[in-house]
Amino acid sequence: MCGIIGYIGHQEAQNILLDGLHRLEYRGYDSAGIVVMHEGELALRKKAGRVPELSQLVAERPVTGTLGIGHTRWATHGEVNDANSHPHFGGEGEVCLVHNGVIENYTSLRDALQEKGYEFKTETDSEAVAHLLAYEYREQLGKNGSVADATSCLNALQATLKQLKGTYGLVVLFRDVPNTMFVARVGSPLVIGIGNKEHFVASDAGPLLGHTDEVVYLSDNELAVITADDLKIVHRDTGAIDPKVQIIEQSDGNADLGDYEHYMLKEIYEQPRAVENALRGRFNDDEATAVFGGLNMTAQQLRRIDRIVLTACGTSWHAGLVGEYLLEEFARVPTEVEYASELRYRNPPMSENTMIFAITQSGETADTLAAMRECKRKGHPTLAICNVVGSTIAREADGGIYLHAGPEIGVASTKAFTSQVTVLTLLALFFGRMRHLSYPAGKRIIRGLQSIPELMEQTLKCHEMVKYVAEKYSEKNNFLYLGRLYNFPVALEGALKLKEISYIHAEGYPAAEMKHGPLALVDKNTPSVFVVPKCGIYPKVISNLEEVKARKGPVIAIACHGDEKIAELADDVIYVPDVEEYLQPLITSIPLQLLSYHIALLRNCNVDRPRNLAKSVTVE
Repeated sequence: MCGIIGYIGHQEAQNILLDGLHRLEYRGYDSAGIVVMHEGELALRKKAGRVPELSQLVAERPVTGTLGIGHTRWATHGEVNDANSHPHFGGEGEVCLVHNGVIENYTSLRDALQEKGYEFKTETDSEAVAHLLAYEYREQLGKNGSVADATSCLNALQATLKQLKGTYGLVVLFRDVPNTMFVARVGSPLVIGIGNKEHFVASDAGPLLGHTDEVVYLSDNELAVITADDLKIVHRDTGAIDPKVQIIEQSDGNADLGDYEHYMLKEIYEQPRAVENALRGRFNDDEATAVFGGLNMTAQQLRRIDRIVLTACGTSWHAGLVGEYLLEEFARVPTEVEYASELRYRNPPMSENTMIFAITQSGETADTLAAMRECKRKGHPTLAICNVVGSTIAREADGGIYLHAGPEIGVASTKAFTSQVTVLTLLALFFGRMRHLSYPAGKRIIRGLQSIPELMEQTLKCHEMVKYVAEKYSEKNNFLYLGRLYNFPVALEGALKLKEISYIHAEGYPAAEMKHGPLALVDKNTPSVFVVPKCGIYPKVISNLEEVKARKGPVIAIACHGDEKIAELADDVIYVPDVEEYLQPLITSIPLQLLSYHIALLRNCNVDRPRNLAKSVTVE
């Protein structure tokens, strides 16, 4: 993986491809390249490094043509270098492709192709697909009396796909058929944009904004044959199908940086509005409950649910952990949070009345998608909490809830986390009112949620204090993050943010677990970040904090305004508004996001595109 762009039409392809690759930079990558059909040949420009470096190469060696493909690579097989960058050629240059995904049987394919005389120039699994496609293409030409046309190419592609094990999003060009682009997908997202006598292909809708608002989301096992004037889609098993055209809802301007230096900072400051959007239209004041339009289950079916499993990865898993606490407290429904990467391979006992919620920002996370599919296969109602309209998980789930947070460009998730927690709070209210939660309690939760956007705005005023703390501790190489109950997941998320973008080792724990091992890590060079707002076990957390202080560990505290006791104990205090415990993750996570952001800046790290990470992890 990571990003794909393709174009066929009447405009210069290289400009559209480079612009598309620039828009795909947020996904994380280590090299980039394009191929343009030029005077009957496939002209290649690729380079390890960033898209601006590729743009410079293209400026020095421009190519003209109205058909081309491009790719930003996040290495899975083979080191980062020019050779392993995409696009890749097959045979003697008659085939060229870009590929997202992982081909699990590439080693055996490679061995068989080498025996047939094919020479490999890279370490990638993708080159095996290119050579196999070239081989099958030659086989087709032999059958058809050396006729090179779209039918021969499609047949060769279908014969190739039957031999692949793994996941792929493929866009393919054939040198001998210069007016056609071929696309195939299993497990790796692809979207086709429809323009005026032109078509686009991309790994997500972002690169298509400003070019077209009409798209077709390719589903698994579907292939597309695309010319400037025509789009045909074929299912591997059932044959030709009618494309389902949808309208992109987000605007191109949503992805602009505006006055912010980085997307991460912009998205931190967008959280009040993101939460407001997640709440909009989802309250029923008369019945003191939440309203969802997309669960696609009757009230009777929902009341029969006796267990909820939340499955997710990374930041979404942390949001799910908050959701577990919320659902069990307010709805009294036994709830578990499963890492999707583990759930997909486990066989836990689940009754027929177990509901599955897949939590994902992108809607394309490979592990989450596979876990959801496995649960769906076993007959469980599978719903999604997702941000991206039209994503695979959103389309395949039985129902679900959109975040409406707008595009999140920074690799380190911020506004998606708080939006997910907001939706999970609404969900706990919804199930609670359906079961045991009283009317006054429901009204109190609604009022609390309605106050959050304004309280988030107030929380952001801690920014200058966070900058001061970041400057004080930015050279430390180990951090501990500690919280209890609702703030334990916040501690986990704070530690993850620091790891993601500053490359500092950080661990999150329930504060009471310090004495069961982690306390051995405490010394004067290991700051401990305590998330300690007012709560029912505040004295217990203070006791844990004092254990760290007794061992000369520096303490940074996230505490409520007016807490004078914490000022006497902690080395540094970042104050936030006082809210009820179940709402605290929406507030206490913000200073931790800002802390990781400023420490990363001080360490000269790439905040929006941290090393080795991708925004949407579409491979296992």
